[in-house]
Amino acid sequence: MSDPTGDRVDRLIASWQRELPEVLYPTSELTKRILLLATELNEATRQVLRELGLTTAEFDVIVSLRRTGTPYRQKPSDLSRNLLLSSGGTSNVTNQLVRRGLVVREPDPVDGRGTQIRLTDEGVALAERAVQASAAAHHQLWSDLPDDVVKQAAAALRDVSGK
Repeated sequence: MSDPTGDRVDRLIASWQRELPEVLYPTSELTKRILLLATELNEATRQVLRELGLTTAEFDVIVSLRRTGTPYRQKPSDLSRNLLLSSGGTSNVTNQLVRRGLVVREPDPVDGRGTQIRLTDEGVALAERAVQASAAAHHQLWSDLPDDVVKQAAAALRDVSGK
């Protein structure tokens, strides 16, 4: 049983152990810890994005485009697939980004009937600032941990998520 004087997850697991132990599995603590960490990472990201005037969806689109390398463009269907967004959702976010001057729609150089979405210079600069700020915020969450602990945790999570 977890130590009830421990952290939030330890206390949560202990209370379920006491109240309804059949809801606990060997994976319960791992699940709660991952969910807690995901919440902390998401909040750090949202705070950075608010400061930059971006929504999470806008961030996802401009970062996906930046990640493709020069000329920083993709077909809308590829962008939707890469981001797990519906085509309508991608279109709505793209419209917002076009209005802000961060992306443009261009004819597809391979298929004249299609279009591609390309980052503008302003979009490239904002994507880079956003990625740098997000990475720094995430790094700050782990700054108290020794490098070897971070590497061990990453390796363990790779094993867990490699199913």
